[in-house]
Amino acid sequence: MPADLAVIGLGPFGLPLAQAAVAAGIPTLGYRTGPEPGSLSPAELRRMVSGGFRHATTPGELGRVRTAVICAPTPRGADGGLDLGQVGAAARTLAAHMRPHTTVILESPVPPGTTEEVLRPVLEQGSGLRAGRDFHLAYSPSRVDPGSRDFTPANIPKVIGGLTPACTESAAAFYGRLTDKVVRARGLREAETVQLLETNFRHVNIALVNEMAVLCHGLGVDLWDVIRCAETKPFGFEAFRPGPGVGGHGVPQDLTGHTGRPLRMVELAQQVNSQMPRYVVRRAATLLNEHGKSARGARVLLLGVTYKPDLADQQATPAREIAVRLMELGASVSYHDPHVPSWNILDRPVPRADSLYEAAADADLTILLQQHRTYDLQGLSVKAQLLLDTRGAAPTGVAHRL
Repeated sequence: MPADLAVIGLGPFGLPLAQAAVAAGIPTLGYRTGPEPGSLSPAELRRMVSGGFRHATTPGELGRVRTAVICAPTPRGADGGLDLGQVGAAARTLAAHMRPHTTVILESPVPPGTTEEVLRPVLEQGSGLRAGRDFHLAYSPSRVDPGSRDFTPANIPKVIGGLTPACTESAAAFYGRLTDKVVRARGLREAETVQLLETNFRHVNIALVNEMAVLCHGLGVDLWDVIRCAETKPFGFEAFRPGPGVGGHGVPQDLTGHTGRPLRMVELAQQVNSQMPRYVVRRAATLLNEHGKSARGARVLLLGVTYKPDLADQQATPAREIAVRLMELGASVSYHDPHVPSWNILDRPVPRADSLYEAAADADLTILLQQHRTYDLQGLSVKAQLLLDTRGAAPTGVAHRL
């Protein structure tokens, strides 16, 4: 069966798109850009293959599709900005085989201006075709809520911005097959900046509640009760909750390296959020001390080491830094996570607790870092000698909250 769509990059952005396209009945070709964290269970892969998905065996197959979406990862580079290397490599591969009338869409997180100033020249030089005349070029920010049961590709609106109005309409026609609502941006840069705003909005607001968590602990105020009351306001407020740090694939951008003008709020938010793992460790050491124990030699059990509940994804999880800092204090660290069968820190395996309740009873301190559905915090609080809840998930009074 010939493919209508090529998804280039099968990581956290491309894999959900490929799954959504297959579910919508679109024959889809997947092309990997390198080692990528996205993965499928055997059952999920069988469903996709039966629905019309297949992996590309050669780059030449990319030239046989009507739509190509580049979803290559853009990790943070050595200078703190986004590394566009894999986007460029994906574009060069596609350009060498691209045919006229193809619609090319970029979904990777990128600084504003990337689609026109970086992607367009690579595609034009490699293909001999001209964007806006011989092929359509557009940008659409990836909107993925991993593990969500409420928000799926079918009901998440897609923002589209094209190089020309015709480019926008071509991309909108494609996404109209996947989602109930397509939102047309004025152009490429506007669509790219939507991604920038959405990602930074999350980080800035998490930073605010993380600062509030530190403040409220010092004041003896229950922040989670404050948030519960505040979110009853029907306008001008959106509830965010604190935690041990910020993980995930959405990297905050202050654009200093691209414009010379830093987004000061984003810069400050990064500083605040990056301090949270060491704040958790300070709270852990203080709790141990208050109960007559030293962090050196203490048995500390970490619960949930992924960045999001009920997923195996460990991208930028704060659990890693917390474990390292506890080890540097001399603590004996173990972990439990139903989604992570093995875990290495500093190139050494961390002992995994097989029996959760026995491990909690044996540990001097148990720290909840991620609230998976399988955790019964009421039951854990009975077994644990000390329980530090960094997510505010335990019933009031049964644990020490962040």
